[in-house]
Amino acid sequence: MRQKPAPNYLSGYPAALTAEVQRLIEGDLLAGLLLKKYPQAHTVRTDSALQRYVQELKARYLRNAGQLSKVMFDSKLHVMRQALGTHSRISRVQGHKLKSKREIHIAAVFRETPPEFLRMIVVHELAHLREAAHDKAFYQLCRHMEPDYHQIEFDLRAYLSHLQANGQPLWSAATIDPAATRSS
Repeated sequence: MRQKPAPNYLSGYPAALTAEVQRLIEGDLLAGLLLKKYPQAHTVRTDSALQRYVQELKARYLRNAGQLSKVMFDSKLHVMRQALGTHSRISRVQGHKLKSKREIHIAAVFRETPPEFLRMIVVHELAHLREAAHDKAFYQLCRHMEPDYHQIEFDLRAYLSHLQANGQPLWSAATIDPAATRSS
């Protein structure tokens, strides 16, 4: 059985930019840059906290979008589908009616990342409630919910490249600001 190649998180970016990220990884400099830019991990650790977080963002930006029946961290998502998050619509026949449920699954790697990374991936999945394709309208909606969407996405992809190369997460529950937990 042939093994799938490791995902290239920076594919689609200019070669000079990907080479610079690779140079930073090889020089053991990328981790320090990311930690300086994003010093704290978020406090959303459980599926119920994630559900509340997603519902708050949805209520703020997408009030008229369909209801979500489930939001959860998914430990198999990153490995199985090489995806960081998924939005799915599940239809079932109940009697003479067709019932539709929407679910958002976020890769468990986001359980211990900066709040900006979690927000970026949640914004991405929420945008799929309105826009199915990754087109201009989709990315405009992402930027409406998170103005720095593209920069955060690039930084996240650089972090994933770091993880792939070194296997060492940069944030953990220990890097949470105690003041942030009291205010949550």
